[in-house]
Amino acid sequence: MQHLGLDFRTLNEKGAFHTAKEIAQQPEIWLSVWEMIHKNRSEINKFLDKVLPKTKRIILTGAGTSAFIGRSLSGVFQRNTKIITDAISTTDLVSDPKDYLDPETPLLMISFARSGNSPESIAAVVLADTLCDTCFHLIITCNSDGELAGYGRADEERRFVITLPSEANDKSLAMTSSYTGMLLAGILISQMQNIEANRAMVDILSSYGSKIINDYSADFRLIAEKDFKRAVFLGSGPLQGTATESHLKLQELTDGKIICKDDSFLGFRHGPKAVVDNTTLVVYIFSSDSYVLKYEIDMVASMKKGNQPLLEIGIMEKQIPELHLDYTFCYSEENLGVPKEFLSVCSVLPAQLIAFFKSVQLGLRPDSPSETGAISRVVEEFPIYELTDNHI
Repeated sequence: MQHLGLDFRTLNEKGAFHTAKEIAQQPEIWLSVWEMIHKNRSEINKFLDKVLPKTKRIILTGAGTSAFIGRSLSGVFQRNTKIITDAISTTDLVSDPKDYLDPETPLLMISFARSGNSPESIAAVVLADTLCDTCFHLIITCNSDGELAGYGRADEERRFVITLPSEANDKSLAMTSSYTGMLLAGILISQMQNIEANRAMVDILSSYGSKIINDYSADFRLIAEKDFKRAVFLGSGPLQGTATESHLKLQELTDGKIICKDDSFLGFRHGPKAVVDNTTLVVYIFSSDSYVLKYEIDMVASMKKGNQPLLEIGIMEKQIPELHLDYTFCYSEENLGVPKEFLSVCSVLPAQLIAFFKSVQLGLRPDSPSETGAISRVVEEFPIYELTDNHI
């Protein structure tokens, strides 16, 4: 048995089996996610048809990697529901709830969680129910036994729980298939009216993922062996969420030995570009939107001024002739026109692979890379303080 070009014995010796397996299985997971959403489409539609007409605001929430899902989904939810949609992490909601929760605005809170057992997961939904006169919950999780899933099942009139296939509940510290699985579920749910037609889109997405893993893993392994100390990931719109998750994946799998940053292409011009030096890996995650792409190409051209990075890498659906980078990775030779929100799912795989191979190269154990235990699969328990009447 092999995953990512490494045999079972080597993966076990290096403490890397689960991470490698969970990265490699993603194209199949995505097909299973579509099957699951399609199978439950009547119940999902029934819930959405009931709550959306009563909803004036949607909040997409989660902690850490799960929070970044919302950054990729806010646009597609707002476009398809015509309801103002914000991505706000549970970590922000719990510490400053009154800044985000309005009692008089009917709310649909969509929560993403791998385990559903992080302290903020339950605290955030309880606060929303406490502060908002009308609040509905859609919970998307990888753990049917988690506290968050249990909370959702306790009130089936106002809450609905979607549990991903069990294989998506990653055993590794780093979220990989759980992240992309929940992200894809969110995309599909945002446009349930297209669930049948979107099977073809998921098939394409799965083929793109397989190409990245099967055709490009060796290249990403070579890149990981380069002596970079910093990494920057850039993306626009939903792909900025991908850039954010990419930066965290490399940083956590290298136990902070590689310092990472993310930004939008346009935002990077305003000061953050100063981080680039000759030890920096820069990864451009390009949009499939031709309008957005014009700004992204301009940004790459502007990188010729100032400090030069060690390496520049481009991730894109099809070849962009104007680009001259150290590495370019294309998903297709054709212009299949996959919407940018769908590309946000497969475009995180390059960072996952670079992070995995860099972790191994540094002598870390990817399944549990934190040598000091500073980070863990589920965040450690900490006090959740009661919001008293004086604070409401």
